[in-house]
Amino acid sequence: MSSVEVHSQQPEPTGSLIPTLPGSHYTDPAVFELEKSRIFQRHWFAAARSSDVPTPGSFRNVDVGGESVLVVRGRDGALRAFLNVCRHRGARLCVEESGSVRRSLQCPYHAWTYGLDGKLVAAPNLGSMQDVDRDEYGLIGVHLREWLGAVWVCLADEPPSFEETVQGAVTVRLGDDTTIDRWGIEDLVVGRRITYDVKANWKLIVENFMECYHCATIHPELTEVLPEFADGYAAQYYVGHGAEFAEEVTGFTVDGQGGFGALAGVDAEHDRRYYAITINPQVFLNLVPDHVIFHRMYPVAVDRTIVECDWLYAQEVVDSGADLSASVELFHRVNQQDFDACERCQPAMSSRAYANGGVLVPSEHHIGQFRDWVTAALAD
Repeated sequence: MSSVEVHSQQPEPTGSLIPTLPGSHYTDPAVFELEKSRIFQRHWFAAARSSDVPTPGSFRNVDVGGESVLVVRGRDGALRAFLNVCRHRGARLCVEESGSVRRSLQCPYHAWTYGLDGKLVAAPNLGSMQDVDRDEYGLIGVHLREWLGAVWVCLADEPPSFEETVQGAVTVRLGDDTTIDRWGIEDLVVGRRITYDVKANWKLIVENFMECYHCATIHPELTEVLPEFADGYAAQYYVGHGAEFAEEVTGFTVDGQGGFGALAGVDAEHDRRYYAITINPQVFLNLVPDHVIFHRMYPVAVDRTIVECDWLYAQEVVDSGADLSASVELFHRVNQQDFDACERCQPAMSSRAYANGGVLVPSEHHIGQFRDWVTAALAD
C-alpha cells in the first residue's frame, strides 16, 4: 500500500476511545431516507405544543419523516392526528402550517369533506356512489399522546411503548419518574418561540447538545452561569445531576441576574440548578428553576434541520408582561453558538478525513449510546 493510500484513510480509534458514526451517515441522502422510515416514522415524535392547537377546528400541519401530519382539535376538545391526505385522489387537505376551520376539513380539489374526527361526511354526489363507504374512506389516523404540554405522534402501526421510550428517557436522566413533575411543564405557557434553520444534519445537533466538551470554547455566557461546564462534563453525563449555578448568579439569564423566582414545584434540592435531557430522536429539554426550554427538531434534509425552541414560563409571569429578554437571550446565544458549530462540521462530514468518522473523548462517551441507538434503529 502506498503512503498516499495510508494517509487517505482515517485510522480506527484505539484504546478506550469510541468511534463516531462514519461521515456518510451525515451526508448520504440514502441514509437520511432510511432514517425517515425507520426512526422518525417509527418512534414518538414531538409535533407541536398542545397550546398551538387551542380551540375546536384549529390545526397544525407538521412534517414527520416526510409525511405531512395534521394535528386537529375536535369539537369535543380532544386532539387527534391524521395523515394530511385526501382519500379520493391524494390532495393535501391543508397546505398552511397552521390555521382554523369552522366545522370540517374540506379538500380543495374535489370538495371531499371530513369531520374533525376524521370521518368522511360529504362529497359531491356521495349519495349516488354506493361504493364509497364513509367509514372506510375517512382520514388515516396517527397515534397521538399528550405529555409535558406537547403533542407526540407516531406513524407506526404499533408504536413503541411511550412510557418506556419517551417518559423512560426522562426517568433515566433524572433518576426517577417523578422529578420532572416539579416543573409542571404541562401548565407552563410559551413566553417566546424562536425557529432556527440549521444547515446541518440532525445527528450533529443531537451530539452537540449532549456534550459540554465544547462549552469552554464557544459558550462564555453559559459557563459564567454554570462554571462546572468549563470542565467539559455536560449535565447529561451524570444521572440525576443538575449543574449548579455560580455563587454570585441569581438567575438563568444572559448576565446571571434577575429571573422570576422558582416555579411552585421546584424545591431547594433542584433550585439554582440546570438539567438537560435528550429524548430520542428530536427533543431537548432544559430545566432551570423559573422556566423550561423545549426544543423540537424537524429534520427536512440530510443537511438541513428546522429547530423550534419554546421558552416556557408560569402563566402569571407571561400575563404580567414581564421583560423576558435577558432570560431568553442566554440560551438563544447558546443555540446560535451550537448551530454555528454544527454548520462548520457539516461540510467536513464528506471529507475523506472523516470517512470512518471521528472519536469520542472520555467526557463524551455517553454519546456512544446515541450512536448505538441510531445504528440499531437503522439495522432493524
